[in-house]
Amino acid sequence: MLYQKTANLTFERAIMPRSKLENYEIIMQSLVGRYLSVDTLAFNCGMDCIAVSKRIDFLMKNGLVEEKKCSSKTLYALTKRGQSIQKALAITKLLDTLKITVKVADEELTAVPRSSEDAKETGQK
Repeated sequence: MLYQKTANLTFERAIMPRSKLENYEIIMQSLVGRYLSVDTLAFNCGMDCIAVSKRIDFLMKNGLVEEKKCSSKTLYALTKRGQSIQKALAITKLLDTLKITVKVADEELTAVPRSSEDAKETGQK
């Protein structure tokens, strides 16, 4: 189970380790519109610095993240290609959430009796 329903009908991630794709997605999401260091990324993403560095290297090799030297720090940001891919991933995630919400709404609607239609069928008001 990837998601579990909470009392207020929202979905939260069940306790499972994140996949590589999810880790890349979280890093890219953190980099939207700003330059960040590996330390800041690790803190924002809930990962260790070594794992973030490996993910950043992969993203840089594929042209999704760029490196910029600022004083004595190395900062990273999304390239235009990276921004495009991040937007596509965000839309996909939103559509997945919407699909789950619609499914739950359908289940709830089928559980509610159709009182007005039932009343018409029986001749009552």
